[in-house]
Amino acid sequence: MLRFIPLGGLGEVGMNCMAFQHGDDIIVVDCGVTFPHRELGVDVIHSDFTWLRERRDQVRALFITHGHEDHIGAVPYLLRELQPPIYGPPYALELIRQRLEEHTPRGVDLRPFEAQRPVRAGAFEVTPLRVHHSILDAFCLVIDTPAGTVVHSGDFKIELDPVDDQVFDESALRAVGERGVRLLLSDSTNVDVTRRHGSERAAADALLRLVREAPHRVVVGLFASNGFRLRALFEAARATDRRVCVLGRSLHRHLDVLRDLRLVEHIDRLLVSSDDARAIPRERLVVAATGAQGEPRAALGRLARGEHPALGLDQGDTVLLSSRIIPGREREVFDMVDRLERIGVRVRSRKTDPDVHASGHACEEEQRALIRLLRPASFIPIHGTFHHMHRHAAVARDESVEDVLVVDDGDVVGLTEDSMRIVERAPAGRVHVGAGRTITETMLRERALLAELGCATVAVPVYPDGRLAGRPRVTARGALQEERAEATLAEAGAFVYAELKRAERMARRDDAETSDAAAVATVVDRARRSLRRFFGRGRTRTPLVAAVAVEVE
Repeated sequence: MLRFIPLGGLGEVGMNCMAFQHGDDIIVVDCGVTFPHRELGVDVIHSDFTWLRERRDQVRALFITHGHEDHIGAVPYLLRELQPPIYGPPYALELIRQRLEEHTPRGVDLRPFEAQRPVRAGAFEVTPLRVHHSILDAFCLVIDTPAGTVVHSGDFKIELDPVDDQVFDESALRAVGERGVRLLLSDSTNVDVTRRHGSERAAADALLRLVREAPHRVVVGLFASNGFRLRALFEAARATDRRVCVLGRSLHRHLDVLRDLRLVEHIDRLLVSSDDARAIPRERLVVAATGAQGEPRAALGRLARGEHPALGLDQGDTVLLSSRIIPGREREVFDMVDRLERIGVRVRSRKTDPDVHASGHACEEEQRALIRLLRPASFIPIHGTFHHMHRHAAVARDESVEDVLVVDDGDVVGLTEDSMRIVERAPAGRVHVGAGRTITETMLRERALLAELGCATVAVPVYPDGRLAGRPRVTARGALQEERAEATLAEAGAFVYAELKRAERMARRDDAETSDAAAVATVVDRARRSLRRFFGRGRTRTPLVAAVAVEVE
């Protein structure tokens, strides 16, 4: 029996990671991250690798479909658990190599694959075939197994008028379909869009037109990974006799890879540093910037607030948002656009110029085309929310695929020659990472409470035997209105002091024997409870409270 184990990417967009198991052999496809909606000190979120860690000796290889962060971003974290060889496109592997230099100095076995060249990994033979996506060097995977052929679509679309030779390999996929496909796993992200709309060629033409029309400086906000759009930006700059300045670490990282792999022309001739860009006339400069999603710390957000250390924006400049708005980021983007327009910057986006961005994901029409090419016996939608996956499942049934299954992360699917069903559950949680370390669910709950309620702390001076040595001092963060804070804190300190003195008098009357450490601990506990009572009077929400002892000799 072939087992398919999704560890991430089902029921959500991002964090793509799945495994295939036959006997004692396991391969993994993609290993990505997702990003938090509320930061709370979390940088990225990746799949729980418990299932893989428990079978580390059986993992024969990790295969990468392309270089987006939601497919490669968790590779450094997986390599802490196991060290399989990693096969992938040269572009994606170069991005992984750069990222690994930040995490670990030891060598990693990176093996570039080639289109239509099979790779053997245990019981599996994996053949990469080119597809089109919003990043260069994107592939689907044809996985031949003892239970039949599985096709993993990767992220894909079908460009009718591609801008280069990295085209969707329709003829090879048709041949795979004629040979017989046991299971198709297919990208569901864009299923709500019925027909094809937009292309990279149309986006490049729109970019050139808008740069040519702009009277002054042009700033293009885009996804750093979109090599097609970066290439179009350099072509537009060359055609309009402008120089290019790049702002944002991730853009520089992708640009370095594009240069090393010779995928973009004119880089060194047109590129200027942010320092040199200040001396270039406004009408002779194009800026590529990160932050099209309104991220406050990214280059475009800092430009909008006038806080970028290298460049500023002036009235009459143009900002082109050459990207879609990721669901959940609407407010941040609208706030950024509002700031830009307050400056007098002209903002252009898909709303004003529909061709300025093209999706990298297949619409329903293209999803149907892939199903017709491959004619799979079974179908599982992947890479999408449950809404997306259920819609995609309906599309597959409409295309006469009878065996269709919608599954969740952790659902282990057993596949034989004539059946497909969920056979068990695997651990499939989410691991939050901040500043390079794991952040537990308990820590996240505490941080959320701190953000919602604020906190107050009382420091109690005590002698080693637990007697009060002075008046407590109360501090608070995020819990009090500024105009009343000083008076409230003084009142809180007096309340705690009175409660502690009363308890101290009662303890003297009881004359009970207790150790010094226990006496100090008792005072700290009373101080904490007293402070909580103080803030609980007449309030619907009480801040988190803590107490510490400050020992006085």
